[in-house]
Amino acid sequence: MSSLVKEDLAKRLFGPRRLRLHEFIEVEGSGAERCYLCAAVTKSEEVEICMVKHFRDREEKYEVVEKWLLKDLEMIDGKEADTSSTAPAWAISHDLLQLSAVPCALLSTLKLGTEDTVEDNPYFDMHFHKVYSMEAYSCASKYTFARTLNNLNETYLKKDLKIVNFDSTYLNDDSIWSSNNRDCLVLMRICFYASNLLCLSLCPLS
Repeated sequence: MSSLVKEDLAKRLFGPRRLRLHEFIEVEGSGAERCYLCAAVTKSEEVEICMVKHFRDREEKYEVVEKWLLKDLEMIDGKEADTSSTAPAWAISHDLLQLSAVPCALLSTLKLGTEDTVEDNPYFDMHFHKVYSMEAYSCASKYTFARTLNNLNETYLKKDLKIVNFDSTYLNDDSIWSSNNRDCLVLMRICFYASNLLCLSLCPLS
């Protein structure tokens, strides 16, 4: 679905404006309207970030309601309190992967509980001349957009763009958690969760 929306955005909105759309994510909007945060490059190689509203009338319509330039972006704040020890909820942590290899007899010593649950955090701030607070569709899409802006900055600007309160492990394109591998990772996550739940159900915790 996202690839179809991206193709439609490129055709109806960015193509006529002679921009090349690199990435978009869905963000929280007002009412029933759908909103997308987009990153595109102009013919003069300026990187544009814009908020687009999606209207459904007799045909699909898109309208740019806010626009910024990457060169004016000072910082992206992922608003995650502890990135040193907590992975995003959409990522499979190393510890979680290892659980499937731990004998059931040892699981009772892990003392797993609700306090170990990692919450999905889709919130982030973009600091221009003022701060714009965003709520992405998911934590995964938040990381996808931050990764895109970081890559575009390295390609076109090479300026000191501050990206704070993100786990740098998941911002690299060569990471297994990059957006190119997202569908495979979702399937992996479901399989590992299922195997862990089965093993835990067979071994009651003391």
